[in-house]
Amino acid sequence: MVSNPVHGLPFLPGTSFKDSTKTAFHRSQTLGYRNGYAIVRRPTVGIGGDRLQFNQLSQAELDELASKAPVLTYGQPKQAPPADFIPAHVAFDKKVLKFDAYFQEDVPMSTEEQYRIRQVNIYYYLEDDSMSVIEPVVENSGIPQGKLIKRQRLAKNDRGDHYHWKDLNRGINITIYGKTFRVVDCDQFTQVFLESQGIELNPPEKMALDPYTELRKQPLRKYVTPSDFDQLKQFLTFDKQVLRFYAIWDDTDSMYGECRTYIIHYYLMDDTVEIREVHERNDGRDPFPLLMNRQRMPKVLVENAKNFPQCVLEISDQEVLEWYTAKDFIVGKSLTVLGRTFFIYDCDPFTRRYYKEKFGITDLPRIDVNKQEPPPVKQELPPYNGFGLVEDSAQNCFALIPKAPKKDVIKMLVNDNKVLRYLAALESPIPEDKDRRFVFSYFLATDMISIFEPPVRNSGIIGGKYLGRTKVVKPYSTVDNPIYYGPSDFFIGAVIEVFGHRFIILDTDEYVLKYMESNAAQYSPEALASVQKHVRKLEAPASESESKQTEKDPGVQELEALIDTIQKQLKDHSCKDNIREAFQIYDKEASGYVDRDMFFKICESLNVPVDDSLVKEVTCKRLLLPAFTFPNPVWIPLCGL
Repeated sequence: MVSNPVHGLPFLPGTSFKDSTKTAFHRSQTLGYRNGYAIVRRPTVGIGGDRLQFNQLSQAELDELASKAPVLTYGQPKQAPPADFIPAHVAFDKKVLKFDAYFQEDVPMSTEEQYRIRQVNIYYYLEDDSMSVIEPVVENSGIPQGKLIKRQRLAKNDRGDHYHWKDLNRGINITIYGKTFRVVDCDQFTQVFLESQGIELNPPEKMALDPYTELRKQPLRKYVTPSDFDQLKQFLTFDKQVLRFYAIWDDTDSMYGECRTYIIHYYLMDDTVEIREVHERNDGRDPFPLLMNRQRMPKVLVENAKNFPQCVLEISDQEVLEWYTAKDFIVGKSLTVLGRTFFIYDCDPFTRRYYKEKFGITDLPRIDVNKQEPPPVKQELPPYNGFGLVEDSAQNCFALIPKAPKKDVIKMLVNDNKVLRYLAALESPIPEDKDRRFVFSYFLATDMISIFEPPVRNSGIIGGKYLGRTKVVKPYSTVDNPIYYGPSDFFIGAVIEVFGHRFIILDTDEYVLKYMESNAAQYSPEALASVQKHVRKLEAPASESESKQTEKDPGVQELEALIDTIQKQLKDHSCKDNIREAFQIYDKEASGYVDRDMFFKICESLNVPVDDSLVKEVTCKRLLLPAFTFPNPVWIPLCGL
């Protein structure tokens, strides 16, 4: 008997107890969403809301998991691979420690100074632990300065030990070759590097100053000059100070003139002007550096001095009322010098600062003087004159000596000797043209078309070549963008317009049917449907033609018998392939016809024994029969081996 686990009563009908406090008897939800993602959660309560104990860990189990070492589960941890070895000359390449120092030098042979303080920079190269001592060069000092100690490893004692970067710090003295240097400071990189290596840096010290140099910086005694303008003061104050202006001289109005650039130098020390030419590479001019030598430039001359012989004598203050000064050179204004008008469009930064401090002019923007080039003239081809192909005529406009248009060599090699032949009729209101038939030959190698009209006896129309090899343009294409007829345009029932004449395709040869079957993607569904319809028409009367075979004209039967006899003779010959190629070579128009003399000439060149009487009889029979009974030329059945 099973007892009730809650109340101790047997689980029998009538003795079970229903807890009225339990109202929810559904299963807990095990699926949920957090941050938009579906997650699985374990139920904590069962049916009726009783808490489930088997999905939760007890406190003892939690303590056991907390004290459990991960080594028992995952094994011993793997050690990280050692870092790659980097040599010092690579790790410390181009890394230099810089220290500011000075040393004291005695001056025994001077009454104005007893010693001299010389400031130096000590460089320590981390890549090879070498050092160098360099003294900054002071202009007109009279002392050999620069590199005092070249880069090398320096010994710090008599035992042969060398200085290391650990031995260097601020506020210490180091002795190099008998001279004691006082290190007072270092740069930011040196400070960061030494602190990263655990070295405690001393506080920086002030750089010692040379007493004689400080004495020279005191103001000198002022002298009163009798003149209003002191030229010596100007010379000493503005020595090596030059205003630089960039100007152009536009001479395009004159014949063969051009726009040229110049640099104008104004020397503040003596108010002289110099104009230099700016040469470009391959400009075709002699490399003269100066357009005008350094001199003072007159601005306003005396009236009597306008005819002064300036080319012989120099101009003095007596002939000049006003000279050019710095305030006459302004960016954006023109300046006339020796008859040439220069336009100043820019200056250097020093000139801008000078004008700002001296004249208070702050707005000196650069002016763009580059002339915009006119748009290139589009080359337009002249109208097509109708002679030759459009591509050939256009070559005369591209080069002085025209070249032939480029051909698709790969296409010519792949489609060599591949010709598509079609039988066409002329669409014309003239009654005599309705019975005329034409053979269209489309050459796949060059996309050219030739038309041949088989001669018809007593028709009154001379047959033969109707159109030589050429590309035929579609009627709706333009002259600038011609569209030529392609293989996909030729199908049974298609209308081909050739130079104003309309032709209707009536029939094709067997090779065209094979080509269309292997290249069906090039043709439209209409073209394929026309060919299929034509093939069905040919297959339908096949039985009728066989029944009528016996009812042929006796003359036709005799002609076919003679042709079969000649074909048997040619089949027995060993070079029948050469015979086919020879007839194709001599038939340049691909018309499928050669005359009688050419036939005998080909057979004679290939040593083909042909009965002369049979050929003459074939020719006579061919001439006596009507044209519609035997449409093919004479040599085609002879070479159909």
